[in-house]
Amino acid sequence: MTQVVSKSETVAVIDYGMGNLHSVASALEHVAPEQTVVVTSDPAVVAAASRVIFPGVGAIRDCMAEIKRLGFDTLLREQIATGKPVLGICVGMQALMDHSEENNGVDCIGVLSGKVRFFGDHHRDANGDSLKVPHMGWNQVHHNNHPLWADIAQDSRFYFVHSFYILADDASQVAASCDYGVQFHAALTRGNLFAVQFHPEKSHTAGLQLLKNFLQWDGKA
Repeated sequence: MTQVVSKSETVAVIDYGMGNLHSVASALEHVAPEQTVVVTSDPAVVAAASRVIFPGVGAIRDCMAEIKRLGFDTLLREQIATGKPVLGICVGMQALMDHSEENNGVDCIGVLSGKVRFFGDHHRDANGDSLKVPHMGWNQVHHNNHPLWADIAQDSRFYFVHSFYILADDASQVAASCDYGVQFHAALTRGNLFAVQFHPEKSHTAGLQLLKNFLQWDGKA
């Protein structure tokens, strides 16, 4: 049965069965208690919402299989085309790219141009010291002046968990970068779409501020 929601008051968190979305929903409810947060796999609910969040955890092959099976690849393209604010998180960001090296190569949704690459089994920093993969924990993010960075200090630390990183083809779409033995793109944007590699819902004050900014954003740079 389709859930009945109000477009003007609702943010839809897309649920395609990959990960526990409770922490994302709780963080959204914390920063905007006046808005209705709906975790849903119902395309009609996503289409009716005023904003959409596209999270993700796990292997990209499994994620893309479920995304395509449920038709969320087409739905996301349609929702982005409407001008509605859309936020991708972690593997949700990676799934928006053209292609990922993970699982011997997987084609993704292709909304953002670029590839998802593996840090490597023997990843090292500039001094030659070994770096653990996955990149897990807090790291500084150097951002631009996009509205979603409002009231977030430059080089604030956000929480990451990933073995694969993004390098976008279009430099104008880069909203933030991070260093972990290699410079990678921690946030990308295109029009009403914003996507981050880190987990804002696990990033304390800075992460909550970014979510708050998203829930107030009009979808324009």
